[in-house]
Amino acid sequence: MNTKSCCLAVVSVAAIIGCETQPGVRNLAIVAPGATVQKVAGGFKFTEGPAADVRGNIFFTDIPNSRIHKWLLEGTVSTFLENSDGANGLFFDRNGNLLACAGGMGRLVSIDPRGRVRVLAEKYEGKPFNSPNDLWQHPRGGIYFTDPRYGERENLPQDGEHVYYLSSDRERLIRVIDDMVRPNGLIGTRDGKLLYVADHGANKTYVYKINSDGTLSDKKLFVPQGSDGMTMDERGNVYLTAAAVVVYDAEGSRIHTIDVPERPSNVCFGDRDKRTLFITARTSLYAVRMQVKGL
Repeated sequence: MNTKSCCLAVVSVAAIIGCETQPGVRNLAIVAPGATVQKVAGGFKFTEGPAADVRGNIFFTDIPNSRIHKWLLEGTVSTFLENSDGANGLFFDRNGNLLACAGGMGRLVSIDPRGRVRVLAEKYEGKPFNSPNDLWQHPRGGIYFTDPRYGERENLPQDGEHVYYLSSDRERLIRVIDDMVRPNGLIGTRDGKLLYVADHGANKTYVYKINSDGTLSDKKLFVPQGSDGMTMDERGNVYLTAAAVVVYDAEGSRIHTIDVPERPSNVCFGDRDKRTLFITARTSLYAVRMQVKGL
């Protein structure tokens, strides 16, 4: 783990609050009054996978540089992990370990606070994964993760691009979705009853019932829009990333659009009160204060 500060432009959370409204944020019912989208860090190649630790600090990946960075609430950025094996999606477990889709090596891993890496899964039925992309941990401890392939697509290790579930005891790995073109972002509800999964390749997002054994059922089309990453807020609104951050209510009605200076890839809530939405977008990390809290 390297805590040396990076030479990047950074802004503290305090600088995000109390700004004048700008055209980049439309329909401010969920956005804090007067808040604007602000760049809080820049100078990366391609940012992804934001995740908040228990204090509200944000960890995110820079995939081409194979690094995981840490943005502190006071506005400093450091490198948490070098040589991350092309880490993409991130998620903190209940013990403070950082779960990561190490897509460059086709692995699902757990990284402890000291930066020590443990492989959780790297094969399905004896064959390597394509490139694990995004993940979400169920309240009971099991992990759902997507396994698409971007870029070179010849000789895929698996017979398609699917979604998997790793049980809480890490002993059982099953394929739970096998009929998508290219699954990508996913997020589950606080009560662990529903899972939203974006089929980026088909430009659709579906919602599933989560069964007690980790399997999924009752597939329904949520919205005719795909997504890279996604998150949810306390009201059950779902945040998808496309040309902008697009917010849908639990019924699938589009209710908000948040424009970002660069095309967004992923989103999460962070800060001490979970009322700041952080957005990874190409070369930068952005943030905007909200009236709603993240899960």
